[in-house]
Amino acid sequence: MSLKTALLGALRHVQRIVPIQASSIHTGACLRKAEDRKEMRASLPAKDEGTIGEKVVDIDTLINRKAQFFPDASTATQLFNGIPFNELPICNIRVSSNNTIISVTDYKGVLRLIRSCGIEGFKNTRKGTNIAAQATAVSISAKAVELGWKTVRVKVRGLGPGRMSAIKGLQMGGLNIVSITDNTPVSFNPPRPRKQRSL
Repeated sequence: MSLKTALLGALRHVQRIVPIQASSIHTGACLRKAEDRKEMRASLPAKDEGTIGEKVVDIDTLINRKAQFFPDASTATQLFNGIPFNELPICNIRVSSNNTIISVTDYKGVLRLIRSCGIEGFKNTRKGTNIAAQATAVSISAKAVELGWKTVRVKVRGLGPGRMSAIKGLQMGGLNIVSITDNTPVSFNPPRPRKQRSL
């Protein structure tokens, strides 16, 4: 009995001391957070500055130079690599949610090259991805460069994931894009919508 009472008395004494001592314990968790953050940042891969072969234009520099963004009366006769603007070949990009079709025509509208994501080997839902559109654009731009076309106009039609990546692919393939025109049809008087559901 005396041993049992001695142990219980010691435990009570420890229970009284522990809360007092626990309040005086400090941890350096806040200090370790900054060190952990530094280590994590050091272990991260370097920031990607873009794909090799991709041209980047800083918009602010164009605004400061008062560059001309929109066409005017003299644009049609303006020379690009010795070719007037209105005689440049046209690259038509037809984008949908399921596929991207890219064709290159001469300035009269005669079809010279045509490629689609399906022709490139993408099947089913992969045809509608931005990677498929970029791969198609790179291949058609390589063929256009083989035919001697280095400078083109681009016309984009439709909405889908391949819009910007197709233009990027044309640029990566070696084509110099002079202008980008959006020919997406917009209906200002669409069909009347269905009546609202009654619940």
